[in-house]
Amino acid sequence: MAKLLLSIKSAQIIFGISWLCVTLLNAALLYFWFSANIETAIVDSLIHNILLAFAVMGLSQTLTYYRPKGKYLFVVVTSTTLAIIWVMLSGWVLAKIFEKDLLYTAWLYTAMPITFIYGFILLLAMGIISLLFYETREQQSILARKEEAEKMAREAELFKLRQQLQPHFLFNSLNSINALIAIRPDEARQMVTKLSDFLRGTLKKEDKQWISVDEEIQYLRLYLDIEKVRFRHRLSTEITISEAATGLQIPPMILQPIVENAIKFGLYDTTEAITITIDAWQEDGVLMIAVANPFDSSLNPASKSGTGFGLSSIQRRLYLLFGRQDLLSTTSEGDLFTATIKVPQPQ
Repeated sequence: MAKLLLSIKSAQIIFGISWLCVTLLNAALLYFWFSANIETAIVDSLIHNILLAFAVMGLSQTLTYYRPKGKYLFVVVTSTTLAIIWVMLSGWVLAKIFEKDLLYTAWLYTAMPITFIYGFILLLAMGIISLLFYETREQQSILARKEEAEKMAREAELFKLRQQLQPHFLFNSLNSINALIAIRPDEARQMVTKLSDFLRGTLKKEDKQWISVDEEIQYLRLYLDIEKVRFRHRLSTEITISEAATGLQIPPMILQPIVENAIKFGLYDTTEAITITIDAWQEDGVLMIAVANPFDSSLNPASKSGTGFGLSSIQRRLYLLFGRQDLLSTTSEGDLFTATIKVPQPQ
């Protein structure tokens, strides 16, 4: 809105300066070309151009609120009507002022057709400019409202995607705590504390669009600590962050669903210990993060295609944030499944 008001103010200033220049030019033309005395030239130019300015402003204000279907025909007809009224009114006023100057009044009536054409052309030009200006402004306003609505829709969907992940993780954690209470109460208390810290961190990040890679990794380590209480020695992780990647930005809570997917497909079909590796590096100004987990391809072929909800939700989030479908990729080599995300950096 501020930019819009600035544009209107600028247009008004340009109009005022242009009209002053036209008034001075008309006075000079009368004085030097038609040999009118200086007083007559100034008064003639002022009367003609002040009344014409009011006509132009009236036409412009009309187009602000009323633009019929045949808008260009409307501008032509209105410009013609206003030009006739302007010529008659300015001629009548000047004839009254200079009624004793018979030479000037004779010239005034003789020049009326040329004066009418001059006024009509100016009114028509200003009318078309005003019409285009107001229509462009209206289109910009519609586009801004549309973009705001789309932004709100994207934010609502992103919020929904983030909220869908929490109940699933919370359900698993509470089940694990319930199982640990009887057999390992100390670990159950530890898990409750870590779960509380994890959920508190989630609430703090709700309103953030970007956080540093270091913050995201700290949050991810807290999640992994909870999962390690559940799976104990069966789960281990290796996290490697390159020096160039530490200062980069990432949308909050985007890694946890990928790691959760890795734990699900890495541990659920085996009783052996596994290691999940997380690598982050910079490539051509883009943050790259790869999460790899071993899996038994003969028992769990679905994991090859990465069809879990976690990966599909991350792909959707990345699309909503960046409008690209190529920011999440999955590969399967032997018994190792890798999910890689690319995070373009904010400008």
